Amino acid sequence: MIRAILRKAAILIIAAALIVQYPAPAGAARFEELRVSNLGDGLVVYLKVRGAFKDDIEKAVMSGVKTTFFFVITLRKVRNFLPDKTIAAITLIHTIKYHSLRNEFVVRRSWEDDEPVVVKTLDEARRLMTEIDDTPLVPLSVLEKDQRYQLRAKAEMGKVTLPFYLHYVLFFVSMWDFETDWYSVDFTY
Repeated sequence: MIRAILRKAAILIIAAALIVQYPAPAGAARFEELRVSNLGDGLVVYLKVRGAFKDDIEKAVMSGVKTTFFFVITLRKVRNFLPDKTIAAITLIHTIKYHSLRNEFVVRRSWEDDEPVVVKTLDEARRLMTEIDDTPLVPLSVLEKDQRYQLRAKAEMGKVTLPFYLHYVLFFVSMWDFETDWYSVDFTY
């Protein structure tokens, strides 16, 4: 009798743990904005990530460690009785490097042909690293009228590469990594 009650209680606790979704920690990286729109004859994406620059990442950047963020974006056609069809999948890469002698940040963004953008403030560098503005995704001719689509995006920080001798001293470097959940926007074209 007691075993049956304990078994039921254990099942209820496990079920509750599986059903309850815990919010992301306050300092966790997350999308603040994710939009899709048509501009001219193409579909463009705008996104902004918040919480990507934790204190330890900021310190690493300020000490001259080259840091890379990846943005994975997919566009899928939603189909009712078939698996969704991937229309486009792109990965955008942002890198930042601080030059202390010149007191400047050099930011490169793959969707801008990796042209270096030089800024003087960390705030401006942070904005450049965590935003994507009107990036072309697909031409509108690829989309079908009155069809449902889903835009998905995820951001993550690349593994920090340090000189070999620092791997032993800075073994906690994995704590710098971040990754957002997948975020999605559903729309009908």
